[in-house]
Amino acid sequence: MKHIRPKNSAVTSSPKKPHAGAGEIRIIGGRYKRSKLTVPVAQGLRPTGDRVRETLFNWLGQDLSGWRCIDAFAGSGALGFEAASRGAKDVWLVERDRVALQALEANQSRLSMTGIRIASGDAVALLASQRGAQWDLIFLDPPFGDATVELGVNKVYEQALKSACDALAGDGLVYLESGLAWSAQTLGPLGFEIYREGKAGAVRFYLLAKTPTVE
Repeated sequence: MKHIRPKNSAVTSSPKKPHAGAGEIRIIGGRYKRSKLTVPVAQGLRPTGDRVRETLFNWLGQDLSGWRCIDAFAGSGALGFEAASRGAKDVWLVERDRVALQALEANQSRLSMTGIRIASGDAVALLASQRGAQWDLIFLDPPFGDATVELGVNKVYEQALKSACDALAGDGLVYLESGLAWSAQTLGPLGFEIYREGKAGAVRFYLLAKTPTVE
């Protein structure tokens, strides 16, 4: 199973400057360690924190050389840029918010990271288009909170997980971040089992492996 294994850009020219009220986070490992990423002011944007990212990449083994990854609800791009910094050869950052997209483009242009493609659009639809594409790792971190729960965030997660399962290689992995608890009973019908899980404040996070098929 892949979790034991160590393991062109579509950016537009002259990306616009990020929102004046933007903040910053840092890449915490790999070639671009300590490089800053601008985080714009955008609705629902909640970058994965340093502690959670450190735990996740400890689970993954730090070196993602040769991996193909999708950061499906990219937001700040923290997860996708982190994967690229650690050697992933092909990273798609998918985002539909205009302000967040501008910041992703600006960050990629400034860092000149290779292997990153920034895609504008609906993450669930893009995942559905990748059926059979054999991706190694898919990050799923949709916006969450009281408002998004009321808007049916569970359905978004379920649709994304089903499509991600079809897009993964047999030993591929999904990183799932949520404000809600997930169990083997809820993930099993979607094609996954829990390999690792953690909690940081209100954030619950999981590394999921595909449920083995019975021959």
